[in-house]
Formats: sequence, C-alpha cells, structure tokens
Amino acid sequence: MASESPDRAHAVAFTLNGEAVRAHVPARMHLGDLLRQSFGLTGVHLGCEHGVCGACTVLVDGRAVRSCLMLGVQADGATVETVEGLTESGRIRDLQDAFHARNALQCGYCTPGMLVTAAEFLDDAEAPTSRDAIRAAIAGNYCRCTGYHAIVDAIASTAEARRQGRRDPGREAAE
Repeated sequence: MASESPDRAHAVAFTLNGEAVRAHVPARMHLGDLLRQSFGLTGVHLGCEHGVCGACTVLVDGRAVRSCLMLGVQADGATVETVEGLTESGRIRDLQDAFHARNALQCGYCTPGMLVTAAEFLDDAEAPTSRDAIRAAIAGNYCRCTGYHAIVDAIASTAEARRQGRRDPGREAAE
C-alpha cells in the first residue's frame, strides 16, 4: 500500500474574518503560515513556532489558539478571526485605544497576539476582572518590552468600561 505524500495539497473552506474563503493547503502547513502566505495577514506573528510565545494567537470558533501549532487543514469548516479582522470589525477598538493610552505596546511584536487573547478574555461576560485573573489570562503571551503592567492596566480599564456600558477606556487615561 502506497502512503500519501505529506506535501499533497488539500482543499479547505472556512470563514476568515467574516468572509468565506477557500485554499489548497499542503498537509504539513501550519495555520499561521497559511494566513500569512495565502491571505497576507501579517498580524499573525510567528515567533517561537512552539506554541509558547503567543505571538501567533488567532481565534478559531471563538477560542484563542496558537496558529503555529494548528495545521491549516484543521481550519476546514471553522471560523477564524485574526487581529486584522477584529480591528476591521471595530470589535477591539476600545481595547486598542486602551493599549495606546497606557503605552501597553512598545516594539509591537507581541501586540496582535496579546490583543486577540485579551479579546477572548473580555468576550466572556463572566470573566473575573481582578489583575490576577487578567495576568492568568495572558500568561501564555510573552512580552519582552512592557513588563506587563501597562498591558494589565489596559485590559482592566477596558473590562471596567465595558461593564459600565462605555467603549472608550482610553478617555479616562488621557484625562
């Protein structure tokens, strides 16, 4: 019995940032590479390629996943959202404003993955909002520049603003 070539391309269809897409994906291609190479979504940063840095985090069916660990063929039938899609939809505008207002980004390499992880955390209406809970939520995302305090501040202010029905956490930081 002949084995199938690992480089053989497979047809996949999935929803990417709200749009139905199709691609032919080599069996061994990771989702992060597929998103960057086939769809030009360079907000998906491939850092460690071992799933520990979090720079490649995307949402798959609403859950944060490391796109360097998921194969592109596994996205077949799924809904995938990247930082670009979350930005274009306006879904994380308040979070991005809070990151900017609190200087929670410096070199920017970890920022897309951090924003996607925070978006999943903030989408949970029952998510605890203590600083410890926020730190636990982003524990899988490395940042070498900010020291995390500003990132936690930004997420906490966004959570508080959303609880109060506001979508402008950056405003009070600027005041």
